[in-house]
Amino acid sequence: MTLIIADTTCGLPRDLLEQRGIPVIPQIVMFEENSFHDDTEMDTATFLKRLKASRTLPKTAAPEPPLYFPFFKEAQESGESVIVVAPTAKASGTVRSAQTAALEFPNMDIRVVDTQTISCNLGSLVLLADDMAKAGESADAIVAKLNDMLPRGRLYFLVDTLEYLAKGGRIGGAKRLLAELLEIRPILQVRNGQVEAFEQQRTKKRALARLTEVAVEQCPGGESAHLCVIQVAAEREAEAFAAELKSRVNVPQIPIYELPPAIVVHAGPRTMGVGFFV
Repeated sequence: MTLIIADTTCGLPRDLLEQRGIPVIPQIVMFEENSFHDDTEMDTATFLKRLKASRTLPKTAAPEPPLYFPFFKEAQESGESVIVVAPTAKASGTVRSAQTAALEFPNMDIRVVDTQTISCNLGSLVLLADDMAKAGESADAIVAKLNDMLPRGRLYFLVDTLEYLAKGGRIGGAKRLLAELLEIRPILQVRNGQVEAFEQQRTKKRALARLTEVAVEQCPGGESAHLCVIQVAAEREAEAFAAELKSRVNVPQIPIYELPPAIVVHAGPRTMGVGFFV
């Protein structure tokens, strides 16, 4: 058997992960001198309340390597291989943390996969890997399937404001000010493991319509597309967005996942997006 390990940047609901028995490693969120694990110590709702009251933008950090130790030890005792399905190394130190933790278990078969993505597409890969592991597939087969999926991933998202990207150093303050004056709403994408501009629209309504068009044009449909929607503090909009996609793309279901605190730090409230594989 192979044990699949995820982390909170995958955005999968905690009850789903617990039901499947998938260990999830927390990211670290820091408000000034105080740090929190974003699984049991701070969920998204709590984070948003604290963010609203904070005078400074919080910071994030990758999980400490020792957080992996209990799960590696458990797999070692049962003779299992381990696959850590990790977020892109270009945006997170999680890959490095997992690799560092694996060095403490030199006689184990531990694979750390840099998925070059994040959020719901990362969640889709976690679920796919877990399905294969539970079906008895080998670690080699699972890693090969993940590597085959990586270049096929598409992830687009729309931020409600550029404030958080500017505060986090992702864009300049002047660019943020100009965009807000012109009511520009950029559509961003995760490409080659990092966040890049895709295109921009005037007004949020147009941007959301364009986001829908992009998904409809590019998503092939079917179960293998793993189409999913992401949101934070935009539940009704996300439900309407998913319903529109469902009426135009042939997929059996479209899960809606809430963004975790470690991503909301940079994207901000009312972010929405869509992920799928072509």
